[in-house]
Amino acid sequence: MAQSSMAAVAGLKETYVQLKTRMDKAVEDFRKAMAATRTGRASVHMLDAVSVDYYGSQMPLNQIAQVHAPEAQLITVQPFDPTSLGAIEKAIRAGDLGLNPMNDGKLIRVPVPPLTEERRKDMVKHLHRVLEEHRTAVRNIRRDGNDAIKKAMKDKKITEDEEKRALDEIQKLTDDEIKKMEDMSKVKEREVMEIK
Repeated sequence: MAQSSMAAVAGLKETYVQLKTRMDKAVEDFRKAMAATRTGRASVHMLDAVSVDYYGSQMPLNQIAQVHAPEAQLITVQPFDPTSLGAIEKAIRAGDLGLNPMNDGKLIRVPVPPLTEERRKDMVKHLHRVLEEHRTAVRNIRRDGNDAIKKAMKDKKITEDEEKRALDEIQKLTDDEIKKMEDMSKVKEREVMEIK
């Protein structure tokens, strides 16, 4: 994006930086949610949302075990502490991922079954829900930015022209960020619906 006209206005520079950072975080969070969404192939990111009860506190799985996808239909989980095997297996089962882990005493093997047509459609619905949540988050950030600009105008820190340009720029930024997420969602939807 070219130099922001908002960033050039002293009264709005801080607001612009905060908005851009918050919107980028929302898009990055969406990207992570997309990576964790299951397609027909095994991916270590499928288990990103799994947290394990480890000595009384909830820990992300990838912090207490090594996760690999050695084959297209298999994920392996090698815990750093072998005593946590049962807790990891239980957490994967409880994760509502449709996965059935198998524990051999040293390693947990998680076969990734092929997706059924019904499951694929459910996953697409889930993608749409996640996309809408993140769209709403970006719009809420836009609203906060608009409020900050109107307050700056009311406090006479900026002129009316600067206010109008800033509001237009925030709308453009919002549209760009939402488009990025929609494009990612379309790609992921194609992956989910593709039968391998």
